[in-house]
Amino acid sequence: MQSKKLCGSNYPLSICFIVVNEFCERFSYYGMKAVLTLYFVTYLHWDKDLSTAIYHAFSGLCYFTPILGALIADSWLGKFRTIIYLSIVYVIGHVIKSVGAIPTVGNTDVHIALSMVGLILIALGTGGIKPCVAAFGGDQFEEEHSNERQKFFSIFYMSINAGSLLSTLITPVLRSDVQCFGGDCYALAFGVPAALMIVALVVFIAGSGLYKRNPPQGNILLQVCNCIGFAIKNRWKKSKHDPKKRHWLDWAEEKYSKRLIQEIKMVLRVLLLYIPLPMFWALFDQQGSRWTLQATRMDLAFGNSFVIQPDQMQMLNALMILLFVPIFDLIIYPLVGLCRINITPLRKMAVGMVLAALAFVAATLVEMNVVKTVVDPAPAGKCLLQVVNLAEYDVQVNMPDSDLFPNRIKYLEDPPNYEMVSLGAPVKKLTIPITYGALTTNCIQTFEQEEAYSLVLYPKSPNEIQCKLVKDNIMKSGDGNPVVRFLNTQPRDINVTIGEVGFHAPPGYGVSDNKTVDRGEYLDVSCTYAKEMCPNLDLGVLNFGASYTIILTEESGQIKAHKIEDVKSNNVHIAWQIPQYVLLTAGEVMFSITGLEFSYSQAPANMKSVLQAGWLLTVAFGNVIVLIVAEGAGLEQWKEFLLFAGLLLGVCIIFSIMAYFYTYVDAEQLDKLHLEDDDEDGNEKKRKNSDIKLDRTGRSTRL
Repeated sequence: MQSKKLCGSNYPLSICFIVVNEFCERFSYYGMKAVLTLYFVTYLHWDKDLSTAIYHAFSGLCYFTPILGALIADSWLGKFRTIIYLSIVYVIGHVIKSVGAIPTVGNTDVHIALSMVGLILIALGTGGIKPCVAAFGGDQFEEEHSNERQKFFSIFYMSINAGSLLSTLITPVLRSDVQCFGGDCYALAFGVPAALMIVALVVFIAGSGLYKRNPPQGNILLQVCNCIGFAIKNRWKKSKHDPKKRHWLDWAEEKYSKRLIQEIKMVLRVLLLYIPLPMFWALFDQQGSRWTLQATRMDLAFGNSFVIQPDQMQMLNALMILLFVPIFDLIIYPLVGLCRINITPLRKMAVGMVLAALAFVAATLVEMNVVKTVVDPAPAGKCLLQVVNLAEYDVQVNMPDSDLFPNRIKYLEDPPNYEMVSLGAPVKKLTIPITYGALTTNCIQTFEQEEAYSLVLYPKSPNEIQCKLVKDNIMKSGDGNPVVRFLNTQPRDINVTIGEVGFHAPPGYGVSDNKTVDRGEYLDVSCTYAKEMCPNLDLGVLNFGASYTIILTEESGQIKAHKIEDVKSNNVHIAWQIPQYVLLTAGEVMFSITGLEFSYSQAPANMKSVLQAGWLLTVAFGNVIVLIVAEGAGLEQWKEFLLFAGLLLGVCIIFSIMAYFYTYVDAEQLDKLHLEDDDEDGNEKKRKNSDIKLDRTGRSTRL
């Protein structure tokens, strides 16, 4: 069938549907993935290590399933039907994931079950169509239009990055700025990517009458595996009776052609170089997990008017890829060539590894400053304590068997730091003498290990002090917003509303629940005292990462607010993450794009799909490494970053040694060398090579 062309060009009209499909699919994937870690932390209330592990388990699965997609397409359904059927699975996964983010649908166990089922289906869908869509686009061109095909892949790659860039900008806004069900709207943040995936499927089906479809040709990957298996089996059976072969694969000559065996030898030499590569991806894919969690503990405000969301920082990678690819190709590489430095593909990849390691060194330095505002939980047998004095005169707190709180504590003084109190038991009752003037009152309270407390002192009578022990929140919120509670010194209820979040402070030094509010300046907060409106409160700035206790007192007949900062606000600006993103993206350009370019140049034409599968598996195993470290190492975050940087540098040395001994080959020479073998054999059918011949900008893991 003669395919329809775009006006005045050799471009098939069908590629428009494929490009739009890819844009929408990448929007849906990266949009969902951008908010995934925060969904685990803030919605499912998992700890950061488990959230990181599940995030990377999902990412790894997305790069294992392309093998299944390639097998289905090449051996059974063909690319077109594989894309259709697995896209339906993809859509179902998105819908289930979105439903699981609706609070009114079941309990937490139901949300977890729906989320996991949805993620598995999404991984099957996105991974399954990954090796098919780009290759199907390449199939639309005639062989004589190779230049147009190269330009198509540039456009295809741009659509991938455009979808990634827009989705990582938009979905975090949908999550945080749109409130639904009383909190961040994860249902909408997942629902919009689901809608885009539906659009992607509809657009692809709409172009079905225009597509050029090649029938399944048989899967070369299966043929390679069968040949290797036969060689191993034959060597095991006959090695004692037959003369020794030059190479172990030569034992397959009884069944397979010499050309195929030689091609597999070439591929195995490249796959051997792939062994160290997963460590690069172990670092690269932490943008969406550890780096996003780091951003939640940083100052996200640019002045008073613009605030970036922690999960929006991931868009820097997609943005800088679009900038760096032409900069490296048109400026940096030519300048290096002018300096007469022979920068081979494997050397570029090694430099990319070094840059990624340096990115994690930068992340380590940022993390070491970020943790200064974090309050570490108390270990077993101890607890944390601060004192809040509401007694209107200075007091002296005398902790038994310790010299904690040596200075007198002033009225409404912001406690400087938590003190570590040794209990020596899981639960212990302490008698704490409180001295005020010439009088002393014994405060008797029961403390539990690993908890944080505020000891609130307030007047019971003009000559007597009462004490109250309140459990504190010392954990910074999962999305970086401040946590607030109110302490009511008045004899009647006080209700306060911050934005759309309501607080009820019981009378008589009662304390409201801790709740997360949006970061901002609150100069006019509504308040009701005993069901009557009281003058609006001035709370000042409630900043990122802080936990506040706001004490409500009466002054001159009006309710006033006094703010105490239990946990300090984030004081490291988010802009300090930019250097690590710059280094990592530069590393990606030199490592990822160059790596696939090298792989394609070193493989025979009909073996390129095998190497593509091997390349995707390095990404999958990289995510497995992060999963193991996150769950097993138990290191402080900055130490974990430093560990990854050190591991990658060590792997880079090993890779450089392997690269030094690698001899570059010309695949075209192999084709000529064994042309006669193929003609004589007659059993090996000629097969049209439908593998992707990407240009430099098209070779990215985003495919």
